[in-house]
Amino acid sequence: MVAVGLLACGGSDSASPDSGGSPAAIGKDDKADLTGAGATFPAPLYQAWFADYNKVAKDVKTNYQAVGSGGGIQQFTEKTVDFGATDLPMTEAELAKATDAQHIPTVLGSVVLTYNIDGVTSALKFDGDTIAKIWLGKITKWNDPQIVALNPGVKLPNASIAVVSRSDSSGTSGVFTDYLSAVSPDWKSAIGVQKAPKWPVGQAGSGNAGVTNGVKQTDNSIG
Repeated sequence: MVAVGLLACGGSDSASPDSGGSPAAIGKDDKADLTGAGATFPAPLYQAWFADYNKVAKDVKTNYQAVGSGGGIQQFTEKTVDFGATDLPMTEAELAKATDAQHIPTVLGSVVLTYNIDGVTSALKFDGDTIAKIWLGKITKWNDPQIVALNPGVKLPNASIAVVSRSDSSGTSGVFTDYLSAVSPDWKSAIGVQKAPKWPVGQAGSGNAGVTNGVKQTDNSIG
């Protein structure tokens, strides 16, 4: 997954890297109050970057709100923030509503599943078909034969699977549903690739943190 920053083209009076100074020297006299919004996935790294840059350019303040990719695109398009961030590039339709938007790749990472199963401490194996069937509600128990076959020797409980997904418009959901569409014809035909899908089963949390907390707080869950 690649997180991208969204910027509008425009002129700048700031010094360029060709001006002969070091990056620290170039930035130390900058003054700006910047606002951004978007993906939750890169937010921890962004916050660290902004804090580090502020040590060099003490008069540059950056306020980034992790509201999800969909929210970031909306706020960027409505020009209520200086920049946005999304885990999926803007679509042609979204770009048509924006003014001279530019995509800048910023972060490379992966979407992974986490689970909280009573009595299970070992790492479990899943394949794409199994994951798709869980999210489609076709596999509902942890001791389903398909999961058991992938995890020989692991004692899985006869417990219902609690699925946790994103409630907001999310690039992470877009990446996840893109994967499910690639590995499962049933998922592709029923749901497809969406940033804000209507999840067939389970509960939902806001942001990646909401999904993580949902899994932590819910026995026999996956998200």
